[in-house]
Amino acid sequence: MEMWFSENHSPHVRFDIRVEKQLFSVKSEYQRIDVFDSPEFGKFLTLDGSVIFSEQDCFIYNEMVVHVPMSVHPNVKKVLIIGGGDGGVAKELLHYDSIEHIDLVEQDSTFVEVCKEYFPTTAEGLYDERVHMYNTDALRFLRSQKAEYDLIINDATDPFGASEGFFTREFYGNCYKALKEDGILVYQHGSPFYDEDEDACRSMHRKVYHTFPISRVYQAHIPTSPSGYWLFGFASKKYHPLQDFKPDEWKKLQIPTEYYTCNLHTGAFMLPKYVEELLEEEEKSV
Repeated sequence: MEMWFSENHSPHVRFDIRVEKQLFSVKSEYQRIDVFDSPEFGKFLTLDGSVIFSEQDCFIYNEMVVHVPMSVHPNVKKVLIIGGGDGGVAKELLHYDSIEHIDLVEQDSTFVEVCKEYFPTTAEGLYDERVHMYNTDALRFLRSQKAEYDLIINDATDPFGASEGFFTREFYGNCYKALKEDGILVYQHGSPFYDEDEDACRSMHRKVYHTFPISRVYQAHIPTSPSGYWLFGFASKKYHPLQDFKPDEWKKLQIPTEYYTCNLHTGAFMLPKYVEELLEEEEKSV
């Protein structure tokens, strides 16, 4: 008898993955956490029934939230990761010797322990001496930070449920205050393809666009995300992701990647027309 994991991407579209077995399931204080093993994606983790990452395609997400800002900002030393309890974003950041300190705020300690047990290679990023983990409320943590960080990566899962507070106008304003005068914020922007997800994309861009002087959106193909298409936000007090991009300097670092390249960096900001129009409409709104 075959076993399948199913996730509804819209009322009319269902995403199915054949699984060999379910490895783990628990209801934490904040969310339901499940781990499955599959022949196509390897082990993958779901939160409240939605795929968060898989062994097969998590490198795409991690590389795109890290190397895009790191190839633009000339001197990142202190980073804040909001969420990121699997360790993948931290692990990618640790390729940079220039980074001296990483604060990682993940409220759900159960999630962290599950990732350590079932995704130990990814969780390597949690053990480095430069990484300082806080199992606390990220919104409260952020409110107390003033001009502390060169880079903030919002790795919260989505604008619903336990992470809803990480996608408000207040949240982006607090990120602005927590960044240094030339700081960069990178965040999940969701998938714009299905109608059910479009409102969240619009809302995020509107809030960030009216908070930061520089606000751009870029894209990646992630097979386990809704429609296989995912957007990221780049917001900065000073640096433009294309005008201040330093490909030659980044190449000299010889950082190993499987998805990100300097050519891809430029292309990722070239968006489909329907996405451009969606974003432009929100930029014009008050």
